[in-house]
Amino acid sequence: MTWLEQTIEQQRTMLARYLRSALQSLAAECAAQWRDPAALDQALSHALADMPLCGLLYAINTEGTQVSSNVMPHRVDRARLGQNLAARPFLNNALPYLGFILSEVYVSKIGRRPCITALQAISGSAGMLGFVAADFDLRDLPLLEQTGYGQAGWRQIKGDPAIRGTLFQQQCARSAMDEHMDDVISIMEELMCERGVFHGKLHFSSSRGTLWLTDDPCRYRLHVLEEILNPAVCLAYPKRDYASEAIVAQQLVRPVFERFRVLRDADENIYLRSGSLNVINGLVGLTFSCDGSHYMPAREFLEKDDSFWFGIPQ
Repeated sequence: MTWLEQTIEQQRTMLARYLRSALQSLAAECAAQWRDPAALDQALSHALADMPLCGLLYAINTEGTQVSSNVMPHRVDRARLGQNLAARPFLNNALPYLGFILSEVYVSKIGRRPCITALQAISGSAGMLGFVAADFDLRDLPLLEQTGYGQAGWRQIKGDPAIRGTLFQQQCARSAMDEHMDDVISIMEELMCERGVFHGKLHFSSSRGTLWLTDDPCRYRLHVLEEILNPAVCLAYPKRDYASEAIVAQQLVRPVFERFRVLRDADENIYLRSGSLNVINGLVGLTFSCDGSHYMPAREFLEKDDSFWFGIPQ
């Protein structure tokens, strides 16, 4: 399970614990008023007062027909009584015939915001009656704080098929940055190891660089080649210790950028257009002339030889 999948699952487990008990109590009240829509609306309204984060409560029978009004914090919409909800995302999959489920996150049709629906089965003396549904805007719900970021393994992402289709009709045109790579690499090493830059990206074809600083991570700095090549650019960035959160060893920064140069020059058709290094999350990012992108841990990147990128010569 990836870091993203694990984090989502942890959040869903926490939300289920938060919502389940309130809906179980409400289901018992709905069962007692099931045949009386007005009384059912009243039960939902009373329950909503104890569920301040809920945006909408309603009841559905086993066929997917709404048997209550839409009960919201400040109004009751009786026009929704009797509508067919069978096509809703949370009713297309398994229903909680034995209890409680939490839907997948979906984008609401009205507010166009990420939402989630909790469904609780309602049973009577004659068996299953239906479900009580509670809609929540995701921004209103309590969520666990992120406690870490799992370092991803190698990921390859395909780009524009139109670019891939004309790949062998184009050749690498050497840029001004290519002609000055020794100096560019030295400046980038200084900025990342000694000047607080934790994420650096070189755009080789357009001869520019973008930098993110540990002191100001929400804004990036853009430099054209003339600025990158001027050693005085280092004076614009005060001396800082190498990022304490870094998981890329300081001595690997230069080899990563040296490897970018190799991938830039290795093949006239398939060549590197941009390369980035983030020493905190440990990832190298690469975009090639075919518009394909790769992301992988820095150490793994340095272990790959040319045959990994371009195939074994025949």
